[in-house]
Amino acid sequence: MNDEKLNSLETQWPLITEMKAGEEVTWLNERTLKAETDQLPITLEEIEEADARLRRFAPFLATVFPETKATDGIIESPLFEIAHMKRFFEKQHNEKMEGRLYLKADHLLPVAGSVKARGGMYEVLKHAESLAIENDLLSTEEDYSKLASDEMRAFFSRYSLAVGSTGNLGLSIGMTGAALGFQTTVHMSADAKEWKKRRLRDRGVTVIEYEDDYSRAVEEGRVLSAKTENSFFIDDEHSKELFLGYSTAALRLQEQFRENGIIVDADHPLIVYLPCGVGGAPGGIFTGLKRVFGEHVYGFFAEPVQAPCMLLGLMTGLHDEIAVQDVGIELRTEADGLAVGRPSSFVGKAVANDLDGVFTVSDDTLFIYLQQMAALEGEKLEPSALAGIEGPIRAKESGWLDSHLTESQRKGAAHLVWSTGGSLVPEEEMKAMIEKGEHLYAE
Repeated sequence: MNDEKLNSLETQWPLITEMKAGEEVTWLNERTLKAETDQLPITLEEIEEADARLRRFAPFLATVFPETKATDGIIESPLFEIAHMKRFFEKQHNEKMEGRLYLKADHLLPVAGSVKARGGMYEVLKHAESLAIENDLLSTEEDYSKLASDEMRAFFSRYSLAVGSTGNLGLSIGMTGAALGFQTTVHMSADAKEWKKRRLRDRGVTVIEYEDDYSRAVEEGRVLSAKTENSFFIDDEHSKELFLGYSTAALRLQEQFRENGIIVDADHPLIVYLPCGVGGAPGGIFTGLKRVFGEHVYGFFAEPVQAPCMLLGLMTGLHDEIAVQDVGIELRTEADGLAVGRPSSFVGKAVANDLDGVFTVSDDTLFIYLQQMAALEGEKLEPSALAGIEGPIRAKESGWLDSHLTESQRKGAAHLVWSTGGSLVPEEEMKAMIEKGEHLYAE
């Protein structure tokens, strides 16, 4: 981007100057429309169909992944109230946080250990189902545990899967593809952690590494897949199937809310805070929540200060036509799952009329919250999984809460922080991250 165009953008959007300086910022979406003008790209019927497909695959998943036997092959995470973290924020900011604070613990999702288990596994399973049905090897009335047989693995081995990833999506697709028997290749960006590459290779997945960022890994993966016979490329930037897989979280959350007596209505709004990379997972989840719970759901995305691609795309309206590097941001962050320079155009346009805002968080802040979450709540998360946790504070300090909700609504609100990954991080690496957080907090 030339200097003239950059100067023009900074004049129109002064927040870019603060973003370039590495400052934490909050952007509020003034384009948010009312529910009656809703233009969400997926329907409730499509979400229910995706959920039904995942349930058909439950017997297969329980067979190939022993860790899912306790839930009969259903891939789901728990819901916690995190009152200790709420008190931590109240003390830090010397202000009472109205409503209750919850964690949707997707870092505990089995198999892939991250939010990416939802979309990544779903698209692989849907592709496998289509191939098997087209070749008269499966019907939707059968027990899908048959897909774990040697015969079916031999069939799927004739086909290839590929994906570009900063880490967690690659784990999700790699683990599922390998379990089915697909020849699976994950194109990993420079930000991906070594232990994630090692875990994939241990499962027989081919990992191709790049010295460049996420966008390059996706681009190269797409090209190589197109040149490979019987290869299917899972495109995190444009895939509606990934989006649908993520959206099924809303139906599962609805069940958990019923079980815990949590109400979502005009007097009890739900405000959700979602870590964001290219946008697929948070976009799918938020869209699903809007479809299931309706107009009383509000949402914010959270990004690292060095990777605010969705904020930049939404704020300027340029979506994937602008990258953080274009405005002089280096894209250097320890939050590897969120280390994306260019947002998904599909997702940006899908949430542009409904998302309430985006805020950014520094790496140091993420490590402090990582340490506090482990100490106060006993939950061990990756840095990227902590991006959304101070969302209620940002919503308050930016003036959004007071301008959008009445005092009664603020008191009745449920603030829901969505986690991403963490449970599969090697013990020594997690210990080092906690110690780093302790050191930063002490300063």
